[in-house]
This record gives sequence, C-alpha cells and structure tokens, in this order.
Amino acid sequence: MTVLAWDGSDTTTEPSPLDHPTGDAPEVDLLAAQRAVGDLLRAMGRDPHTPHLRDTPRRVATAFAQMLTPAPFTLTTFPNDEHYDELVLVTRIPFSSLCEHHLLPFSGLAHVGYLPGDRIVGLSKLARVVQHFSGDLQVQERLTVQIADFLDQSLRPKGVGVILEAEHLCMSLRGVQAVGSRTVTSRLVGTLRDDPRSRQEFMALTGARTPGD
Repeated sequence: MTVLAWDGSDTTTEPSPLDHPTGDAPEVDLLAAQRAVGDLLRAMGRDPHTPHLRDTPRRVATAFAQMLTPAPFTLTTFPNDEHYDELVLVTRIPFSSLCEHHLLPFSGLAHVGYLPGDRIVGLSKLARVVQHFSGDLQVQERLTVQIADFLDQSLRPKGVGVILEAEHLCMSLRGVQAVGSRTVTSRLVGTLRDDPRSRQEFMALTGARTPGD
C-alpha cells in the first residue's frame, strides 16, 4: 500500500485529457458585493464610513471572492503499468470551506484513498480535488460525496474512500457553542465499501473507528 501525509508539495507532469471538474467558476461582481457588505454593516447598526470600517466592504468582498473561486486544474493520471493493486492513501489534507447556511467557515482534514484500476493519479491531485470542491458554498456531506464521486468517475478505480473531519464555526461560535467539536463524514465506493477487509484497512489507516471498535 502507499500511505502519505500531505505536506503541501506538488509535482508537474503531463496531464491526461480530463475535463475540469465543475466547469467555469461563477462570475463575481466585486463592486456589488462591496455595496452589499456596506448595507449589511448599516443594517447591523454600524457606520461603514468610520476609519476602521471604511475599507471593510472591499476586504470582505475580496476575501469571499477568493474563498469561492477555486483555481482550475487538470487531473493528472498515468497508466497503471505496474498493475499496482493495493490502497493508495493521502492523509491529513488540510481544507477549509464556507457553510452555505451561515456563511461561516468550516475547516479540517481530509483523508482520500483509492484502489487503482487501469490508471493511477498524480498524488498531489488528490489534494487538488479536495481544495477545488472546498472552494464553494458547501455542506460537509455534499463536499464528501463530490470528492469521492469525481475520483470514481475520473479514474474508474476498484474503490474510493473519502473521510472529512472538520470544525464548524456555525457550531462553535453560535447556537450550541460546541467549541472543539468535530464533524466526521465518509463516502466509500466500490471495494472499499463492499469488501469488509478493504474497508477495515482504509478505516484503520485513516484513524477512523469502525462499528464494534
């Protein structure tokens, strides 16, 4: 098996002719966003023309535009010439996204693995896929499914596994104020879902608990 902890490094190789995951990113109207932030500040009883708030609408609009505009990439794949048939797993990929219900961030770690079929993927691209789908208004459950299903459709592997663990500021800063709580979601496809031994191996290597542990 191959197990790596993500360290932020990247590689440059020849890409395969696969489409961009989600097409063109939505167009952002920064001026309209700035006006909207100013209106929000006024609605909350704040004066956006004070020295400390004067540039806040621009900063907030720019920050949201950056968080909601993922960088395009090409999924780099190679023929599985060695017929490698063991688990490939990259753990502890950092990610952050915006909760679409409260527009507050959630962030954590992703563990992504697959059992190769005819093709293997450049390891850095597993992190790229996580980062790409995180760059949107999200719920963690949908994000988990999008990452797993995209890899399954693009690679046609024998199995795919994705586990996300994240802290949601909409839980820790408001409502129940459950500071430090973490939400864990998973998506297992193919052999990693259907074969108990493969499933257990994936769960053990990511540190996730299986039923009965």
